[in-house]
Formats: sequence, C-alpha cells, structure tokens
Amino acid sequence: MTTVLVVDDQPLVRAGLTALLAASPGCEVVGEAGDGAEAVDRARETRPEVILMDIRMPGVDGVTATRRILGSGLDPAPKILILTTFDLDEYVYEALQAGASGFLLKEAQPASLLAAIRSVAAGDMLFAPTVTRRLIDAFVGRYRPPSLPADQEERLEPLTTREREVLSLVATGITNGDIARSLMISEGTVKTHLSRVMAKLDLNSRAQAVVVAYETGLVGTSQS
Repeated sequence: MTTVLVVDDQPLVRAGLTALLAASPGCEVVGEAGDGAEAVDRARETRPEVILMDIRMPGVDGVTATRRILGSGLDPAPKILILTTFDLDEYVYEALQAGASGFLLKEAQPASLLAAIRSVAAGDMLFAPTVTRRLIDAFVGRYRPPSLPADQEERLEPLTTREREVLSLVATGITNGDIARSLMISEGTVKTHLSRVMAKLDLNSRAQAVVVAYETGLVGTSQS
C-alpha cells in the first residue's frame, strides 16, 4: 500500500485526485494540503511515501515546498511528483533541482497517474527519455553559463570512471535494466553505483542526478 499526500490549491482538483486514489487498490491518501506551507506541515505529520505536488500555488509554491520537505530530514524522505499544466513549465526544472522525482501533466489519464505514483514510489523517474531531453534542452542553458564555474567542473571529481558512466546513462532517462545491459553488468551493480553517486554528490533523487549530469557538463544538450 503506497501512502500519498495530495497538494493542490484548487479544492475541486484536490478532491478529484483524492477520490481517484481512494478508489484505487494499492493507494492510500493520508492527507491533503491547499498550499505549500500546509504541505510541509502535513508531510511531517503523515510521513507519506509519495507527495503529489502542485507547482503553481499562491504563497509557498510547489518548488519551495519541495525544497523544504526534502531538506527537513524526514527518513525515509518522501518521493515528490510534481503536477503541472504545461510540460515545459519553467518551475519544473527548479523542482527537479530541489530533488523532486519527476513530473506529470494534469491532463494525464488516471492510469498514467497511478503508474507514475508506483514508479516514483519504487525509486524511478516517471518521465520518458524524450521528455527528459526536452526538459533539459529547454532549461539547462538558462541556468548554466557557457563556461562552467570551477566548482561545477570539480563536483564530479569524487566519482570513479564507472560511476560517471552510470550517471551519464541515468541522464538519458533509461532504466537500470537498460544501463546494466549497456555496460554489461548486473542491475544490482548499477543500483550500487548509483547509490554511491548520490551519496558522494549529496543527491536525494534520481531526477536530481539527471540535472547534475547536465549542469556539470557530463552530458551535453542537443544544442551543444
């Protein structure tokens, strides 16, 4: 049973999401919140496995709430799934930087929402490789200067060659199984390498690892 916190400033949307999840086997809604500040409090109280986080809300928005929740020391940390009305919302990139596990369009079908919840609960990213590339192509340029600061270039120094290989493949959006086949190693070994990468770089989500791979220049965008 996956526990879920639903965060959206529109009562009807929030009620609809809650009703859908309540009727779905394998999901349990443990709380609702109407803004980011309330989401932080409810996350601390209910300890959900997954948070459906609206990104555009008055007051404390979804990006700030994501950053506060994941920085609050909750153990285990919840997986945060960003809800947006536009797949290239400028705030989505910031949410991924903050540690969100991925994003979902509000126009998605119910089955896609349920699959996304299962995906992030299992520790995966929910968006397809093509969406990952589009997102990064659209936004990494405006956050990363043409010449990377030395501290960005040096950020990957703690990683071994194999760990860099794994991180670069993670950045393409493929699964652990695909990475294992590409590098001719076991899926368990991929998970071990990725865990070490995230520990060394102080990351708390797979999506955040994707952002770092592009920001540091390990993987380039289609414009580079």
